[in-house]
Amino acid sequence: MSTVSPAHPESVFTYGAPQLKFGSGASDEIGYDLSRYGVRRVLVVTDAGLAATGVPQRVADQMGQFGIEARIYDGVHVEPTDVSLVAAIEEARSSGPWDAFVAVGGGSTIDTAKAINLLTTNPGELLDYVNAPVGKGQAPSEPLKPLVAVPTTTGTGSESTTICVMDVIVARVKTGISHAMLRPTLAVIDPDLTRTQPPGVTAASGMDILCHALESYTARWYTTYEHKTPEKRVPYCGSNPISDMWAEKSLSLLAGSFRRAVRHGDDEQARSDMAMAATFAGMGFGNAGVHIPHANAYPIAGQVKDFHPKDYPADEPMVPHGMSVALTAPEAFRFTFEAAPDRHVRAAQLLAPNAGLPTDAVDFLPMVLTDLMRDIDIPNGVGAVGFGEGDVDDLVEGTMKQQRLLATCPREVTEDDIAGIFRRSMSLW
Repeated sequence: MSTVSPAHPESVFTYGAPQLKFGSGASDEIGYDLSRYGVRRVLVVTDAGLAATGVPQRVADQMGQFGIEARIYDGVHVEPTDVSLVAAIEEARSSGPWDAFVAVGGGSTIDTAKAINLLTTNPGELLDYVNAPVGKGQAPSEPLKPLVAVPTTTGTGSESTTICVMDVIVARVKTGISHAMLRPTLAVIDPDLTRTQPPGVTAASGMDILCHALESYTARWYTTYEHKTPEKRVPYCGSNPISDMWAEKSLSLLAGSFRRAVRHGDDEQARSDMAMAATFAGMGFGNAGVHIPHANAYPIAGQVKDFHPKDYPADEPMVPHGMSVALTAPEAFRFTFEAAPDRHVRAAQLLAPNAGLPTDAVDFLPMVLTDLMRDIDIPNGVGAVGFGEGDVDDLVEGTMKQQRLLATCPREVTEDDIAGIFRRSMSLW
């Protein structure tokens, strides 16, 4: 599957996932779930917009019948920054101690809760734990508290993963913290909570689900890595038989539900299938890893100029994470095609079972992706969100800082390769 030939091939892959509760009304049982951990004081983490809907308060209120005191923190920043995370950590430290944390919201909320959990249980500062070279890449030295993740958007997969993502403002780069201890203890997936998600958010977050599945499915096969000693094994271990199973199922669900969920937000079955697809994709990429589209997404989001996406807060420019991942995905998969042609064709067939194979198979997955992006109103490439030829060097520099992700690519990647992908992604159709 890969052009890489290690001297001593890896023979072991690992798999991890949180406990999972899925279904309509699952979020009404969180008080009971927390009582099983013996907790007495819980911080509910959310953002102001979601707090205004009353959902986080409803989750908090049900805890009282189990003798649990709950307090709400609603200061989460959409697309978290190092500054917003530090503010959240300081607030949690000053109002603690806490026995557990509950994240009610999208990926931004769940990632913020992961950072709070890490920095209220372990010494040091945020950048001590951020991935090198931006931070020190330090591992936690103390156990974390239970974290219950309750996603209200379908896409992030953060409820299943070991990753906390943020923009580091001074460095103008998006990066993160990655460690197995960050994985939530319990993921509570209640499709009822996603029905008010507007079309623009459904489209962008759905592209995140899709790229999670596609990137994990096309990632380096686990045996193409050098053999690691047990203490050096990392959560992203490459594609493997178990991650493949989750990715394939996620793609099949997306094929029948993605366009319907964007166009008909009240379609209960489409919403449920999207929530399940997000969960499956998270269980896949949370172990196999992601590669070029996500690595490119970090500088796109971190270097945004004056783009304001539909159905997102209009107070400041932003490129939502799922959108930023999608913008270079067609060309990224054109680049990786030669490493595993059969996999790329199979992925396209799962996503578009009625589409005919084009004359040149390398075009199949890019064609399926761009057709979908047009249908759900994702911008036509990097140029459509405000970037031009003069920005390519800075974008490439930001991508090349994401070596943890690029190491998962099935082909070796150079700066020239990434520059070519960005240039070909300025306008996709």
